[in-house]
Amino acid sequence: MFLSLASIISLLAVIIPATHCGKVLVFPHDGSHWVNMRVLVEELHSRGHTVTVIRAADSWYISETSPHYHTLTVDIAGGGDEDFFRLFVSEVIKIKQSKGSVWARFALDMELKDKFFELHKKICEVVVYIFENTVLMKSLQDAKYDVVLTDPANGGGVMLAHYLGLPLVFNARWTVHGEAHFAIAPSPLSYVPLPPSELTDQMTFYERIKNVVFYTMRMHLYKQVVGPHYSALSRRYFGPDVDYFSLFQAADIWLMRVDFVFEFPRPIMPNIIHMGGFQCKPAKPLPEHLEEFVQSSGEHGVIIMSLGTLIGELPRDLADEIAAAFAKLPQKVIWRYKGDKPATLGNNTLLVDWMPQNDLLGHPNVKLFVSHGGTNGIYEAIYHGVPIVGIPIVFDQADNLSRLRAKGVAEVMDISELDRKTFQTVIQAVLNEPSYTVNMQRLSRLHRDQPMKPLDRAIFWIEFVMRHKGAAHLRTESYRMPWYSYHSVDVMLFLITVVLLILLLFAGLIRSCCRLCSKRKVKSD
Repeated sequence: MFLSLASIISLLAVIIPATHCGKVLVFPHDGSHWVNMRVLVEELHSRGHTVTVIRAADSWYISETSPHYHTLTVDIAGGGDEDFFRLFVSEVIKIKQSKGSVWARFALDMELKDKFFELHKKICEVVVYIFENTVLMKSLQDAKYDVVLTDPANGGGVMLAHYLGLPLVFNARWTVHGEAHFAIAPSPLSYVPLPPSELTDQMTFYERIKNVVFYTMRMHLYKQVVGPHYSALSRRYFGPDVDYFSLFQAADIWLMRVDFVFEFPRPIMPNIIHMGGFQCKPAKPLPEHLEEFVQSSGEHGVIIMSLGTLIGELPRDLADEIAAAFAKLPQKVIWRYKGDKPATLGNNTLLVDWMPQNDLLGHPNVKLFVSHGGTNGIYEAIYHGVPIVGIPIVFDQADNLSRLRAKGVAEVMDISELDRKTFQTVIQAVLNEPSYTVNMQRLSRLHRDQPMKPLDRAIFWIEFVMRHKGAAHLRTESYRMPWYSYHSVDVMLFLITVVLLILLLFAGLIRSCCRLCSKRKVKSD
């Protein structure tokens, strides 16, 4: 009995330090970004960590109550506006469908720019509210959090972590300045395309020109949209010498929501951890009514279609064209659609308000995924090896799909060219050409062939930062260097100056020798 008790105590002494639970403060980005963050939050909770999520009063995705986290609701609007983004997407579809003028699309893009300008302004107001609320700040300091986990698509979590002096971990694909790799890792524009340029890593001369011009214009645009707000906030609380974006670059760990089966090869840094597909998991059994419908497809199989949370419905004429194309196919179709029932809907098509997308993609009868090109759906399709027909609408969707097209696993349709005939033709081309499925299954095998699941890898590095109070040894200090030092412009100028001085000295020496020889010759004459 004594030996058994001693063994148990020894075992507990080993296990308890290894399973030390910490406190995580989460400052998320609202909207679809929360879908990704919630996966990390729930996994951290399942491993015993205490998670507190900061949310604005007008949050449209983040629930105030949850069994997986505590909430700290800031009584101020955070700029989330689901209605605006739904209306924006609807207007984009109408302009594309009608092949509207370039000016109409430009005006809409400027409206989006103004909306993001306002969004970041609101986020800064939330941060100021937190900083100026002495009771709230004292509670945050007294809580003694181990780490701040945030999405750098907004800067609220970055500012809060710096103010509290806490280690910082990013759940990232984008920062306030665009694609996240460009913020931290060397990114030669000769072979690293800037999203959403829709370029590949094999660019022609003219495509490289496009990439450079696109990069210059985008960086200027990003700074216009976010710079005034975060610069003012940084000056106010951290002093005039602190550049707001250097606070982003000082993050301890960057958990990147990409995998190299999707991303083109590029340089990375030691504190970049790729976790693309971390939300994917084996398929669970379908609800009975869906399983019956899927099984009724026979040898032809099933097509599923979803255009994401922002695109619940389409213009009636466009929906009719899509439904008519589906009706002519031998496959069964499950279509996530919240609009009015299309007049051309066939008996082979099932409309649903919601679908278990991951579970459907993992079903052996599902042959094709019609998608808008959202990151979550793309990785679920890669994980389960299902080829894609893409219908991009806004944001990075076209760029995401262009990468899949370059890898031979997808075809992409512009909504301005979509009618029942072309849509049916593209679907049949992907279904009837085995290479799309073969290539996607190859990507699936590559994606799954890892020593550690992406979600486990992400949690390990969050816990690593918590255990070691940061990861400064993995972080480059290059962001502290001025641009001319980073690119060695000062070194090159110095070396050029030295070479020129040597050449001038050598030229002067030769000239003096020539004069001396000339004088001697004159004397001898």
